[in-house]
Amino acid sequence: MRFLQSFIAPLMLLSAGATQAASSWGFEDAKLSVSGKKADGAKDKDVRKFDDSTAILPTPVVFDSFDTFKLKLKTKENGKGKRPHQAFLVLRDPTSGLEAPFPLTVKDGGKATLEIKQSELPIQLAITTGPLKASLVIASFGSAEGFQKDVFDVEVVRDPVAAPVAYEKPLRYGKLPEIHHIFRSDPQSPPKVVSLVFALAVVATVPALFISWLVLGGNVSHLPKALGAAPIAHGVFFGSIVAMEGVFFLYYATWNLFQTLPVIGLISTAAFLSGTKALGEVQSRRLAGER
Repeated sequence: MRFLQSFIAPLMLLSAGATQAASSWGFEDAKLSVSGKKADGAKDKDVRKFDDSTAILPTPVVFDSFDTFKLKLKTKENGKGKRPHQAFLVLRDPTSGLEAPFPLTVKDGGKATLEIKQSELPIQLAITTGPLKASLVIASFGSAEGFQKDVFDVEVVRDPVAAPVAYEKPLRYGKLPEIHHIFRSDPQSPPKVVSLVFALAVVATVPALFISWLVLGGNVSHLPKALGAAPIAHGVFFGSIVAMEGVFFLYYATWNLFQTLPVIGLISTAAFLSGTKALGEVQSRRLAGER
């Protein structure tokens, strides 16, 4: 009896290990459908059914420019529906070896779906002339063996009505051609005739000012009293006005904006401080009744 018990225990361990080793991933109830529209009307729907034990489909699946490729199946582990960690449909060009994986959307019970349009294919596979190999890859964590097998072929067909597919070279870092910058030319002064006309118009305002003083009765006799009361204020205020006109002339002739702005700020400060005192002196004479 002891001998029998010592024999049964290792046998159960071996059978459990064999069962665990035999666990693997697969799928069932796979349904492939390709449908779409052509220029002359609706296209007949191509439906294929298979599972993980079915050999590769004998005829390739025609995938046109306006077709929609749909795949539905149920993933399983050791015969039971289950969601794997990875589930892909891989399209491979046997000539170049290039391949593109398309992940399936899988629910917890193992139901998986996939929908592809031809515009989603990489350009290298979309322009291929030979059939593509389609294989399913199902795997997950754990000791269960993953599933990978070619299930059908795909023949990519370009409809003459569809826009042609052109290969665009990808952007890569490297040495680029030399760039020659063309800078905008410096701004030019207006014609001298236009400048002369405006200059004469400004100069003409000077005699017009004096004539206006004579007509309106300007009192020049207050000048000595004003200079006697606030000589510095009146002198600086008048000088700042003349200096501002000189700055404008230099800006027009030779200076740039960065040279002009600091000088304008300095003259404006002097004009504000001196003008406050000078105009205050004028106001005091006005309040005294002097006109």
